[in-house]
Amino acid sequence: MPAVLEEFEPIFGEPKVEWTGTYSGLGQSSAFVFYVHSPDSSHLRICVSDFRHTTWESVCSVSQLEDMRDSVGIGGSWSEFIHYLVASIKSEDVKLLLEALPDSNDTKSAKLVAQKSKGMPRISFSLTKITGAAASDAVANLSQELFKAFKGLQYLFMEEQERCLQLTKLISVEKEKNEIFHSQLELNSKRQKLQKAINSLEKVDLTNGQNPPGKQAAQSPGPTKVTKRPVPTHRRAKARGIILQDSENEKDS
Repeated sequence: MPAVLEEFEPIFGEPKVEWTGTYSGLGQSSAFVFYVHSPDSSHLRICVSDFRHTTWESVCSVSQLEDMRDSVGIGGSWSEFIHYLVASIKSEDVKLLLEALPDSNDTKSAKLVAQKSKGMPRISFSLTKITGAAASDAVANLSQELFKAFKGLQYLFMEEQERCLQLTKLISVEKEKNEIFHSQLELNSKRQKLQKAINSLEKVDLTNGQNPPGKQAAQSPGPTKVTKRPVPTHRRAKARGIILQDSENEKDS
């Protein structure tokens, strides 16, 4: 099965500009943007521009990319090579190497060099300068694709912002439910404590009702009261006779 470029996502970046050769004022004043994309499944296109007066491009076929894989020395499958290529272009170590013409602000050659990390193989694309209508079309296409990428990022940002807002609302609702739940737990705990206190008081009342203080006093033995014994009848008569006799003696006297 021949190698193809499937679902290659566009890559944008700002390379570090390095000049070789005679001093050039262009390198001092210009910043560049590169755009790497796949116009079809068989080609990879690289465009580099300062959006003013300098634009380069490079178009590589799948067969040229396979030759690059062999020359760079990256083993493995085709998909692994494309993965490494993408990782290198997305890295922070992407350079635009410009060679200046002697005593001129123009360039002799340009290369876009990418490296996944220090010590790893370098991916290099030789660039061709384009001018006139071709350069204008390339810059226009680059601008449009940048805007599309910006809109896509903006949409993703808005989606993420909406998702965060929904999560914030959900967290607020769950927090409110949690507070209500804890309030109910606290209220139930207080009710249980109150019920225990009431039950304890009821037990005390029942115990006092079974053994009232008055009943306990009546049942407990107290000091016995000595009752007077009735005097016999003969004794009472005798006593009255004595009293009567005394009374008669008093009259005689």
